[in-house]
Amino acid sequence: MRESAVEKYLVLRVSENGGRAEKFTSPNRAHVPDRLVLWPGGRAEFVELKALGKIPTVMQARDHARRRAMGFSVFVLDSIGAVDVYIHISKETRA
Repeated sequence: MRESAVEKYLVLRVSENGGRAEKFTSPNRAHVPDRLVLWPGGRAEFVELKALGKIPTVMQARDHARRRAMGFSVFVLDSIGAVDVYIHISKETRA
């Protein structure tokens, strides 16, 4: 499965569940997560999308660790199933 298909599905599922999955870029930083997911109630999470079975690069993993150390959630999703699990977890934590 291609990364673009996983990303498209993420955007759709987040929207269906009342959130927004905005493309995330940082002009002065490379290796940032692909999407910033905004949920009702003021919760924000970073999401890195990958093709099936792929993992973040060393620099991406370093960036994810820094964000997590600051208290942010960072999810790495590589399939439709992973997106569905992410949506389920997000619903549980919002309830």
